[in-house]
Amino acid sequence: MKTDFSNEEFLFKRKDNFLGYNFCPRCAQKLRQEKLDGRARLKCINPECDFIYYHNPITAAGAVVIKDNKILLVKRAVAPKIGWWCIPGGFMEWDEHPSQTAVRELREETGLEVKLSSFFEVYSGNDDPRVNAILILYLATEIGGQLSADDDAMDAKYFGFDKIPKEIAFKSNIQAIADYKERYL
Repeated sequence: MKTDFSNEEFLFKRKDNFLGYNFCPRCAQKLRQEKLDGRARLKCINPECDFIYYHNPITAAGAVVIKDNKILLVKRAVAPKIGWWCIPGGFMEWDEHPSQTAVRELREETGLEVKLSSFFEVYSGNDDPRVNAILILYLATEIGGQLSADDDAMDAKYFGFDKIPKEIAFKSNIQAIADYKERYL
């Protein structure tokens, strides 16, 4: 059955219930909730198997790109928050460093080639109904490409800090924009 990523209530319940995992990925036996290390965790019921599911956040990375005192944002084309704006970024691949993720996601979503100039900040977000995320953001500048929304974005444009859209998709992005304004404007 395909998950409906537009049903945020369902997704939040699923996320808070260990993402719906029921069976051990090692031996296929049932998982049972137990208190381990002071936290509720899922543990395999098979005494021969030592699998414990640690409900950890997912890492994402992106970049704050500023041009002419305006910040680059993308309009989301996929759930959750279709049509809402966010800082370009996305989930890390298994074999990537966060800096590689930021550069790749910028290229995929905006068509721009960027150079990362420095680390910006790390944010912890739990308002995405799919997962809790650790968002690593860098500061970056355009070095090539043509601004054009693609991949997970339906639009990409620069906004003056006095014209930021009200529909910013995630609290981490709202905080990052506020942090940038506080530190640099």
